[in-house]
Amino acid sequence: MSRSHLPSTIGLRVVAALAQYGTVSSAANALHLTQSAVSKQLKNVEAVVGMPLFDRTGQGLSPTQAGMIYIEQARIALGAMETAAMRVAALRSSQPAIRLHVLPILGDRWFMPRFSRFAERHPDIDVQFTTFAPTDTLEEADAVFRFGIGEWPGWRADYVLGRDVILVGSPQLIAKYEGIASIADILRYPLLEHLQTPLRWNDFAEACHLRDFTPARVTRFGYYSLVIRAAIGGQGLALVPRSLILDELAGGQLMNPSGLGFTSRNCYWLTTPDDRPPNASLAVLRDWILQEAQASEHNNPEGLS
Repeated sequence: MSRSHLPSTIGLRVVAALAQYGTVSSAANALHLTQSAVSKQLKNVEAVVGMPLFDRTGQGLSPTQAGMIYIEQARIALGAMETAAMRVAALRSSQPAIRLHVLPILGDRWFMPRFSRFAERHPDIDVQFTTFAPTDTLEEADAVFRFGIGEWPGWRADYVLGRDVILVGSPQLIAKYEGIASIADILRYPLLEHLQTPLRWNDFAEACHLRDFTPARVTRFGYYSLVIRAAIGGQGLALVPRSLILDELAGGQLMNPSGLGFTSRNCYWLTTPDDRPPNASLAVLRDWILQEAQASEHNNPEGLS
């Protein structure tokens, strides 16, 4: 394949950001580009591909089948480039950097808004981040945020947050469907779900002892950030870890009707390889992360260290 048939690196980043954030404006903010620059890069990539990568809807952008293929491969390519950047940075530093893989939704909504405080407190600890990481890159990382039940052979897993999963929806949606007086009322609502994250509605139904759980409609998204955005936009009810949406709950964009939710076995963990020698800097970072997580689990964002 000639170079003319390959998208640029910035084009790949734009495609990945549009898939994650769902709108040109949000992707532009995340990439520190103008909206016109993002739109131009998307047009360039689609011209190379010869097919549209996103469907334009009233709620934003939705990946096409061709888009899903490019999004997956863009993540792999960007992950390889991030790994190369970390290795080069390590060569320039007398003290090896901590290589940390951050899940996009956790980084965007929880970790990165807090990390500046750690950086100010520990300017001597160099942390390098990856977000688009294939499996072999994860094996090279010093620490990896993961979502699951906390069991990964060869890795130590420390619970971070996410066990407290709540049912949320926009006030407008809940008013439109005349509220939720009982759990069975949920079946009248459209529901939202992430394709890969195992916070399934069947788990919620089982925890709430709801039999014959057959919802009217379930819409699935490839990114958790889009699930939250769709819930805010009134497109359906969603199951979300409380710690990821404290601002939306406090601001009234989302509500938790009747306090419905469940304790999930699937949640966020910080994992470190068992076979690595002790690393004092990594221990400092891990302790700070766990302290921050404990504070946010208690719904006290003002008390974070």
